[in-house]
Amino acid sequence: MDRVPHESSGGRRQRIGIARALVMAPEWLIADEPVSALDVSEQALVIEFLAEIRGRLGLTSLFITHDLRVPVQVCHRIAVIQRGAIVEPGPTDRVFGTPQHAYTWR
Repeated sequence: MDRVPHESSGGRRQRIGIARALVMAPEWLIADEPVSALDVSEQALVIEFLAEIRGRLGLTSLFITHDLRVPVQVCHRIAVIQRGAIVEPGPTDRVFGTPQHAYTWR
């Protein structure tokens, strides 16, 4: 309680930022690269936190990332984007399990 955000770990700072956004009771949560600068253990904590609050609050979320290992853990649906255009949208398990577009195969 006596600390300010910059005195916290990276993962804790991410969770503080998310909590600040939630204070306004939004219908949407947009998370742009929320775990990109974190180590694997901190990533896991933030991903778990996002999943928990999304379920508890019934939020719709938009998760933006370059790391395709992350949305598998968080998202029900995914859209793979190449050069600003959606090249493969669909349920996450289908897009990763049987990709249809050459860019997704990489």
